[in-house]
Amino acid sequence: MDAYRAIITKRDTRHFLPDPIPPDVLTRILQAGRMAGSSKNSQPVRMVVVQDPERRAALAACGDYAEHLKAAPLAIAVVLLPGGGPFDAGRAAQNLMVAAWASGITSCPIAMHRQECAREVLGIPPDHTIATVLAMGYPDLKHPLSQGRQRLPLDELVSWERWGAHRPEGG
Repeated sequence: MDAYRAIITKRDTRHFLPDPIPPDVLTRILQAGRMAGSSKNSQPVRMVVVQDPERRAALAACGDYAEHLKAAPLAIAVVLLPGGGPFDAGRAAQNLMVAAWASGITSCPIAMHRQECAREVLGIPPDHTIATVLAMGYPDLKHPLSQGRQRLPLDELVSWERWGAHRPEGG
């Protein structure tokens, strides 16, 4: 799947098959996260791969809407070093999710509402931030990926030159 197709077809899901992600596929996904750009090439993002079901269950208790983490065969915590910016973490997370989808693996980002809890589960130092945790696995297609909700049309999302201005004629 080419990059554009992966981006426009990717959807989050909370329903996964129990099938493990092969090591070579996981390595490709992690490489995509590693290659995300960062401010001044500071590379403030680190990743923690969580495959153990008990640890994923413990991590799920650290987020308010994280129950589906228990069903995912894999999670990747995107961690920011001290001083790292959330935009850099977002770039890495998006690379991870798009690369996963290009291999047929779906994902869902999860907020860790109780950072101290998540840091303890993962053994992360107190001055680091868990930007997000990505639940990943092959999609259980008994559940629709889009949940039936359509994306807004482009002309509702984009302004031209000034807020609320429409695309110029012929543009």
